[in-house]
This record gives sequence, structure tokens and C-alpha cells, in this order.
Amino acid sequence: MPPPSALLLAPGAGADRTSPQLVAIADAVQALGWEVDRMDFPYRLAGRRAPDRQPVLLDAVRQAAEDLVRRTGVPPEHLVLGGRSMGGRICSIAVAAGLPAAGLVLVSYPLHPPGRPDRQPERTRHFENLDLRCLFVSGTRDAFGTRAELEAAASVIPGPVSHLWLEGADHGLRGRDAQVAAGVAHWCTAGP
Repeated sequence: MPPPSALLLAPGAGADRTSPQLVAIADAVQALGWEVDRMDFPYRLAGRRAPDRQPVLLDAVRQAAEDLVRRTGVPPEHLVLGGRSMGGRICSIAVAAGLPAAGLVLVSYPLHPPGRPDRQPERTRHFENLDLRCLFVSGTRDAFGTRAELEAAASVIPGPVSHLWLEGADHGLRGRDAQVAAGVAHWCTAGP
């Protein structure tokens, strides 16, 4: 099977497709010859700040994936999905529910709200259905989940899991766009 050659990126809850980190990732992966789309969720397109309910977010990811496949001709099973925080989480839920994909790129995956580790199960129970390559890019000071919490949660994923830890970085990974983009591009070329 040829390697995946298209990437769909979804933003975090407080951002849109122009997020500098998503742009940096897109540029690095496009330099590999891949097709890349950065999507927006409906609430951002409507000028609202509060995210839509999960079914609406999931539909938006499915539609964006279908649009990218239709536009590029890349087979759905050669598509990598992901994004920052909420965007990556919604992509992972869509894939766990059956959306075809070759891999997931999960930047600053939000295991739980800060200070609320009791909320983790609702954000990770789908992990056991992720039988594909997954890359987690996280800061070691992320209040949405510690290194130990994320590694334990990801251990139930049946597919191959890689972690890129950015020492001292928080959830925003501020000032680390180049490192994040290089890490994602390297993972994209590494193959299964």
C-alpha cells in the first residue's frame, strides 16, 4: 500500500484554520508533496466562540475529509486526520466511529479539563477503537493531561503510538511551532 499522502487539520476550540501552528504543520507536510487542508468548524464560520455540540463537530470533520478526498483523489484510507486539542480529539472520535484514515496527528490532546482528571474517561473511551498509527505531540507542562496520564491512556490504542514530548511546554506549545511541524513531518515520512 502506498503511504498516505493527504492531511486534514482541525483547530482547537479557541482558534480557526489560520492558527499559526496549523499553518506551520501544513507548510511542513506540503513540502513533502502531500495535499493538506485546514478546516474550520461551523461555529467559527458563523462567528461564534462557543463550540458546537459534538455531533455537529463530527459531521464537519466527516464532510471536510470527504471534500479533501474528492478534491485530491487520495483514497480515504490514505488520509491522515488530526489537529490541535479539540480538533484532534474530534478527528479521533470520528475515526474510532468508522471514518477511514491511515493515521492521526493529535497535537496537545485534551485528556481532561485542567484540574478535572475525573473527566478523562469521556475523552478517551474511544481510544480502544483506534487501530491505526497515532502521533501525540504534547508539552510536559500541559494542564490538560500529564505525561503519565497521556501515556497510560494511549496504551490501550491497538495501533502503533508515537509521542513527541516538548520539554517545558504548556498546552499552547507557544514558541514551538517549528518543532511541532518538524515532528509531524518526520512522523508522516516514517511510515507504519
